Amino acid sequence: MDSQIPAVRMQNITKTFGKVTANKDVNLDIRRGEILALLGENGSGKTTLMNMLSGIYYPDSGSIYIDGKEADIGSPREAFSYGIGMIHQHFKLVDVLTAAENIILGLKEEGRLNLDAAEKRIREICSTYGFEVDPKQKIYDMSVSQKQTVEIVKVLYRGADILILDEPTAVLTPQETERLFDVLRNMRADGKAVVIITHKLREVEEISDRVAVLRKGEYVGELKTSETNAQEMTDMMVGHAVSLNIERPEPKDPKPRIEVKNLSVRSSDGIRKLTDVSFDIRTGEILGIAGISGSGQKELLESVTGLQPVESGSITYIEDDGSRRELIGMDPRHIQAMGVSLAFVPEDRLGMGLVGSMNITDNMMLRSYRGGHTVFTNRKPPKALADRVVRELEVVTPGLTTPVQRLSGGNVQKVLVGREIASAPTVLLTAYAVRGLDINSSYTIYNLLNEQKKEGVAVVYVGEDLDVLIELCDRILVLSGGRVSGIVDGRTADKNEIGLMMTKAGGEAHE
Repeated sequence: MDSQIPAVRMQNITKTFGKVTANKDVNLDIRRGEILALLGENGSGKTTLMNMLSGIYYPDSGSIYIDGKEADIGSPREAFSYGIGMIHQHFKLVDVLTAAENIILGLKEEGRLNLDAAEKRIREICSTYGFEVDPKQKIYDMSVSQKQTVEIVKVLYRGADILILDEPTAVLTPQETERLFDVLRNMRADGKAVVIITHKLREVEEISDRVAVLRKGEYVGELKTSETNAQEMTDMMVGHAVSLNIERPEPKDPKPRIEVKNLSVRSSDGIRKLTDVSFDIRTGEILGIAGISGSGQKELLESVTGLQPVESGSITYIEDDGSRRELIGMDPRHIQAMGVSLAFVPEDRLGMGLVGSMNITDNMMLRSYRGGHTVFTNRKPPKALADRVVRELEVVTPGLTTPVQRLSGGNVQKVLVGREIASAPTVLLTAYAVRGLDINSSYTIYNLLNEQKKEGVAVVYVGEDLDVLIELCDRILVLSGGRVSGIVDGRTADKNEIGLMMTKAGGEAHE
């Protein structure tokens, strides 16, 4: 086979959804023996483009060539016939089945199913590329990293030699990320073509050979990774210069605003989510919370805001004059009635945070409608607030009457954060405030959190990017299995140390 012919050539690919153009005349080459990073802001069309290559969408126009021959890819099964496999952000595994059963699920093989032979083949694949998978282990007993490994082995088992990974390190520890990168390097050495879609530029610099950039659905160019840097890649994605420095002013006279002591929480089905958690949230400071997915971050924030029943422990709000109020047993309405001003940016933006079918103005009104004293709702203040949030946070929207579910993820998040900050809170709790956001939108959120910190607000930032946590936060609380495994100083913290604390419960908390 001619080594000059790319594994994949996409020519003039266009895809529209109604009036929205996701991709327009995109040209992209993917080569064997190479790791290609596909970059772009939210809504730039990265995932849509790869979904067309993997058979989930069909292009409106344009052509796809595999090894120089035109291919008609109408389904994921047809994509596999061309050796193309995509590993999505959200895994498609059956929890009650074993790794081997998930890997062979849906395959048509002649004769009787031979699970032993399948397990042997899985072990061979793992040995070749450096995976650690027990074919007999149930999915529900696996970590996030192990589940991702099963997804990758699944596409390799089906014969894929062109692999697409969408945000592959979003919920991995630094140690798990490095193990994944070792596997990807082994795949590259074996001549496979690998594409990663990611927002983490440090990882792009570490693992990729070439970078392709999309902006507003159009291909704007490519760069050799060895000849570029994070600043150049960012400017190319956004279309103008962007500052990549996260400000971290020194806290001014920080004082405990909320004290959490010996907090234990169970879910509605009786599973222990938090065990004996103790820490404080201080004024004029950003407290980061780190932990692998499902370590109790969600339950912790919801407990503080009155959304989660508590089994035992105390959550105490401390006023400026030193008086104390117990929050356990209070729902959000009662907490507000007590004069305690909490703002919460939840993980589920369009479930708990905003109502997708309502427009921006009406979503602003959700925060203020109880303040009215007449049977008629005063829409002027919410409309003025909506206009201010759109203007100051540069929300891209056709207008204030546009339903928020039609906005991109980054713009939805700006609306939500802007509304919560406008309530003038004394405590601002944020869960994954920049998850899935592009770099430009992320830095807008970081700046907003720092502005609140300067105003003396006690800010909590739950995040999954340890580089950002270390750069943004004053202190970092590390959760592991629902327990506090440590509290470290953000200015002196080591990323690998935090990664180890995330995977080992019961470590001694230290300041």
